[in-house]
Amino acid sequence: MGERADGDAPAAPRRIRDLAAATPAGRDRYVDLLRAVSILAVVLGHWTVTAAVTTPQGLGGVNLLDIEPWTHPLTWLFQVMPVFFLVGGYANAASLAGHHGRGGSAVAWVRGRALRLLRPTAVLLGVLLVVRVVAVALGANPDEAHLVVWTATSPLWFVVVYLAVVLLAPAAVAAHRRWGLGVVVALVAIVAVGDVLRLATGSAAPATGSYLAGWLAVHQVGIAWQHGALPVSRRAGWAMAVAGLGTAVLLTGPGPYGVAMVGAATPPGLTNTAPPTLALLALATAQTGVVVLLRRRATAWLVRPRVWTGVVAVNAVILTIFLWHMTAAVIGGYALVATGVLPEPAVGSGVWWALRVPWVAALGVVLLGLVVVWRRFEAPLASDRVLTSSTPAVVAGLLMILAALASLGVTAARGAAPQVAGLPVVELGLIAAGLVVLVRAGRPGAAG
Repeated sequence: MGERADGDAPAAPRRIRDLAAATPAGRDRYVDLLRAVSILAVVLGHWTVTAAVTTPQGLGGVNLLDIEPWTHPLTWLFQVMPVFFLVGGYANAASLAGHHGRGGSAVAWVRGRALRLLRPTAVLLGVLLVVRVVAVALGANPDEAHLVVWTATSPLWFVVVYLAVVLLAPAAVAAHRRWGLGVVVALVAIVAVGDVLRLATGSAAPATGSYLAGWLAVHQVGIAWQHGALPVSRRAGWAMAVAGLGTAVLLTGPGPYGVAMVGAATPPGLTNTAPPTLALLALATAQTGVVVLLRRRATAWLVRPRVWTGVVAVNAVILTIFLWHMTAAVIGGYALVATGVLPEPAVGSGVWWALRVPWVAALGVVLLGLVVVWRRFEAPLASDRVLTSSTPAVVAGLLMILAALASLGVTAARGAAPQVAGLPVVELGLIAAGLVVLVRAGRPGAAG
């Protein structure tokens, strides 16, 4: 949604209304609703548990989940990334089929999808790089600047994983055609082996492959859904919901898995997202069941013009919302907490919870401003829709970017010193080079 040609203005309210009115009769509106709801739930969850605090070193951050274990079960409501990957599988399979129907190649589809993901990501990195350089030059504490940038770039884990999923999507669709739901079973088995190795060694390193296999498994279910291979009767929905929830309870109760379904919470138990575990996949199964059960009622609701227009509006800027929502939290921290506008009661206290309302409301206003400024970079360009591309160039470009983004995430999480003058110039250089390669990989005269 929200496509534009090169040079067009960003999507405006009238444009959104026109897009909503022109929705093809065969489009599955429910998938778009699920995408919007899942990302908005993630944003709300992050803002709720993130507490900005002042320290002698400057502004810092505290995660509610790390200090209030009773909140861990609540993460089962806000860990809805499985829903996003589920609808991602559905949408990618449908989009790829349409691209093939126009005579396009799978590589060209990967290139176009990747550029839509990477263009706004590069803008976020560029802006944060400038802010960091200027802040340190003006005398800001380098350690505080590092923390601020790390917090603002925390959504990049999703870009790394989803970009890898996009790269593998054509192969995933082909695998479904050949082996059906057996592909899901194989991916779940990889996660299971990783969990066993984590328990045996006490290290997450042997389960590194689960970072991709876990999310690919959910994405593969979405592909099966789009191909009609996923049972969607009410009986099937209840079966998935009950079996998935029951399994998750067993794995996190008497079982060895942590209760929290986000990675920031302190164990005991295996952390469920770093990397994904069987417990998280059990929750994903339950969520898939709920998705099936709600489909008929939600689809009828989406026929209403105002409702559907709202869904279209959110989807037009969905990546911008996700990428910039933690930047909004950083800005809110400086504007509200560092200045004393909001008091700093004990995190988790009754007063602290009451102040979550103005906190979240203020961050919503900040994020709206950021979206208005940066939304134009999310809309696809006409040059993204080429039908043929250079396979070696696309693969090389994506591998460079994936390696650089993964390295940035590891460096930021460990607090390691960047390479040159306080900046990760190698990674940033690889990202820039990879983008250039991707842009040039589209063959002229092949636009569709």
